[in-house]
Amino acid sequence: MTQVVAAARLRALRPVERVAHLVGALLMLSGVVHFGVFLADDGPWEGPVSWRKPTTFGLSFGLTLITVAWVTRFLVMSPRPRAWLLGVFTADCVLEVAGITVQAWRRVPSHFNTSTPASRAIATALALGGAVLVVVLVSFAVIALRGRVRGPSDLRLALRAGWGLLLLTLVTGVAMVAKGSILYRTQSPQIAYETAGSLKPVHGVALHAILVLPLLAVVLRALGRPEPLRYRAVRLATWLYILATVIAAVISLT
Repeated sequence: MTQVVAAARLRALRPVERVAHLVGALLMLSGVVHFGVFLADDGPWEGPVSWRKPTTFGLSFGLTLITVAWVTRFLVMSPRPRAWLLGVFTADCVLEVAGITVQAWRRVPSHFNTSTPASRAIATALALGGAVLVVVLVSFAVIALRGRVRGPSDLRLALRAGWGLLLLTLVTGVAMVAKGSILYRTQSPQIAYETAGSLKPVHGVALHAILVLPLLAVVLRALGRPEPLRYRAVRLATWLYILATVIAAVISLT
């Protein structure tokens, strides 16, 4: 019965959504595989050249892609622009993970690395891809924060809070890239690699609010909880998530 329901839900997805889910699953599988490579290789987990980056980028980008494909179904927007934005986001996720992965196998840093023509091309592609990611996600976030969201009150609250925290993720991501690029050019690559990622705690915590909060609303609804109770639970979870994000920000800044 579970397999029949899953197959029916998969068929109900639009083609671009099915592609996004499939690509997201493959990216997450890539992250798992590279974690296995890390265990077998016995190399360092931290540092600019490590198996941590293809592992975490594969898992994070894959999960985020699946999440965005799901939560954008609740946005009130024309199907064609959504399909285009989701398609661009899917391709961009592949680009980002592929660039990180190629550099990991080449045993050279991925970000800020312009030491050779190949590394310069990959670093440029990653930077341009990051800019595209920001444009796409901000476009979705603006629609959500303007109230153009369908669903019960608890789900609307969860989506607006999730997209709002995702904007914080984008800000911290851009700040880390900008800081690293400046330090790489003005001081040294070593300083850039050691200090550019200082905002990773808040970046990582805020990133997945867009999954956690709407998922809570959907699960409570599936359990048959009344809407007022669901709304209070989501509101409490939102404040707790904001508190966790503030704590992560303090850790990042100190």
